[in-house]
This record gives sequence, C-alpha cells and structure tokens, in this order.
Amino acid sequence: MKKVLSIAGSDCSGGAGIQADLKTFSALGVFGMSVITSVVAENTSRVIDLQNISPDMIGKQMDAVFEDIEVDAVKVGMLSTPECMRKAAEKLAQYHPSNIVIDPVMYAKNGCPLMEPSAVETLIGTILPLADVLTPNIPEAERIAGIRINSAADMKDAAEKIHAMGCRAVIIKGGHAAGNALDVLFDGRKIRSYEKKRINTKNTHGTGCTFSSAIAALLARGNDLQTAVQGAKDYVTMAIEHSLAIGKGCGPTHHFYQLYQCRAAERGAVQDEN
Repeated sequence: MKKVLSIAGSDCSGGAGIQADLKTFSALGVFGMSVITSVVAENTSRVIDLQNISPDMIGKQMDAVFEDIEVDAVKVGMLSTPECMRKAAEKLAQYHPSNIVIDPVMYAKNGCPLMEPSAVETLIGTILPLADVLTPNIPEAERIAGIRINSAADMKDAAEKIHAMGCRAVIIKGGHAAGNALDVLFDGRKIRSYEKKRINTKNTHGTGCTFSSAIAALLARGNDLQTAVQGAKDYVTMAIEHSLAIGKGCGPTHHFYQLYQCRAAERGAVQDEN
C-alpha cells in the first residue's frame, strides 16, 4: 500500500484539515499519516481560536515518520507562521520526498484568517519552491500573484505568474468564481482546464483540503499529474454532490460516499443470492 503524509492543521469538527486529508487518503486506497501544525477550534460556522504547534515539535513529528516509513507523497496544508514554514521546509529538504502537493491555506471557508499576514512572503520564498503541485484558490492566488482574478483568462495569467516563482506546477481552483467549477492547471508547458457543473450546495467545508490530498494520493499511486488532477476533480465533485448537512453553517463533504454505495450494492447482491 502506498503511504501519504499530511502536514496540516487539525479541524475538531472533522470536515477540513488533517481530518479531511486522512478520510480522503483512506477513500482513495492509500495509508495516511499526519503531522499536526496547528490545533484549530472551529466548526461549520466559525473559527473560535487556534493554537500553533511549536516548530520543534513539527520537526520531530516529521522525523518520526520519515525515519521509519517510506513516504510516497506529501500534502502540505496549514502553516500559520514563518517559523513553522521554515521548519517544515528544512525537513522536506532533508528527506527529499517525491510528490509534494502544497495547499497554501490562508483562510477558512468562512473567511477567517488561518495564516499570519507576515507569513505570506515566507510562503512564497520558502514553501512555494518545494511544490511539485501548488493548489491555491482564487483569493490565495490573488495574494500570491499580486493580481485580481475576474475571469478564466486571469486564472491562466495568475497560474503562469505563480509558476515562475518556483513551483513545478500550479492549479488554481475556481470554487470562489461564478458559473461552472473551473480549475486551471499550468505545468510550465501547457495550460489545461478542468471543468464541472457547479453543485448548488452550501456544504463545501474542507473541499480545498480534500482536493489537494486527493491529488497527493493519486500521485502516490503512480498516476501522472494530469490524470491525478482529473481524478481528484472527479472525487471532490462526487463528495460535494453528496455532501452532508451537518452543523449550522457550511457542512462537510461526503468522503466515503462511493465506498458506502459499493458496500450497499454488495449487501444487496448477497441478499439476492440468498
């Protein structure tokens, strides 16, 4: 079984962060591991508070995984402070894992900041160049690229600008735009677009985490980048389509819908045989 590590924050309500990553890994057939960078007191409606894990402890968690277990891909999510970013970058440089997917988490679904404003320059200078794939949403891409994004053409322009900063590929997620759900990938050679009909639901908590961890899982399983992105797009669309009305705000996606459907079909087949 392939093994994937998530380096990210913990969402106690279970819909985003480490919790979403581990669910995604399990649903896509890889063994998930975690390095917790921050403990976030949040739910479907708001972020109450967060407490960052010390850089030293982040480094020791990474040592514990890498010294013992082969890692086939890494998903990096919430890194709130420059110090946390530098420690994560130091350890990634030390262990040289393949398939590093970085989701530059700056805001929660409700707009609450999850990254210190002063950390953005460290993100660009220290973390971004480590990415085999960077997965910003539109507000994050605007902040990184320094431009406004109002159209698909703007997404392509931003993707090229961000790629020039050092990541090997960038996919800008269009969840914050109007119309169909359009994501734009630039790998340094070609722009590719991935489009799905937008699903009318407020229950999209953790979709960015889910998408980036799905890419990491599919890369770990040996898929090329374009196939991994398409597979992740299909998976997160399914999870949104069958999202769960849990909580008073933006509910979570259904990471295991396909698995539950398969089990139900198997039970039905057994009952038919009997």
